[in-house]
Amino acid sequence: MIVIINHGLGNSGSILNMLRKTGCRDAMISSDPRDVFRASKLILPGVGHFDKGMRNLSSLGMIEPLRERVVRDQVPILGICLGMQMLARRSEEGREEGLGLIRGEVVRFRFQDSSILKIPHMGWNHVQFVGKSDLATGLEHEARFYFVHSYHMTCDNPADVLATTEYGYTFVSAVSCGHIFGVQFHPEKSHRFGMMLLKNFVELL
Repeated sequence: MIVIINHGLGNSGSILNMLRKTGCRDAMISSDPRDVFRASKLILPGVGHFDKGMRNLSSLGMIEPLRERVVRDQVPILGICLGMQMLARRSEEGREEGLGLIRGEVVRFRFQDSSILKIPHMGWNHVQFVGKSDLATGLEHEARFYFVHSYHMTCDNPADVLATTEYGYTFVSAVSCGHIFGVQFHPEKSHRFGMMLLKNFVELL
């Protein structure tokens, strides 16, 4: 069973609908830590402020169950947008500790010149998959996804970078470390490319 974590800051319903379009029927939305222990895969969505997301997870009693299932039991997890950022150690956006499942930190976009690029980065953009992962099957060429964000992850280990995107400079738009995955974009809003990525996650062994 795939459990989509509902911590009050995410498009959980849209993700569930997209999963169903892939043919997945064994998925649910939950705010109950007990369901984390029943999950075969986890999805951590999120939009909004880093500290608010981490505090919401804490108030639900989700932080330790998530770490236990992902680290000890090797349950695959996919973080989406803010959910990807919460996989890191910390974010410049706040003071709370992240889940620490990816060795990295989250930083705000900073452009070196007087760029006309707006923050947040919003809209469709190309994603270049630079790492190897079954999550990227069929998406290696000309994949485009929908973004809405002002912060992005930086990785301590370049091997954890699954994909990059250009917006003023090259930033990390997807990560992969074993069974731990994160995407900065919104697959649930990205039509056929998003459906393909979520289908790949569903089919991961």
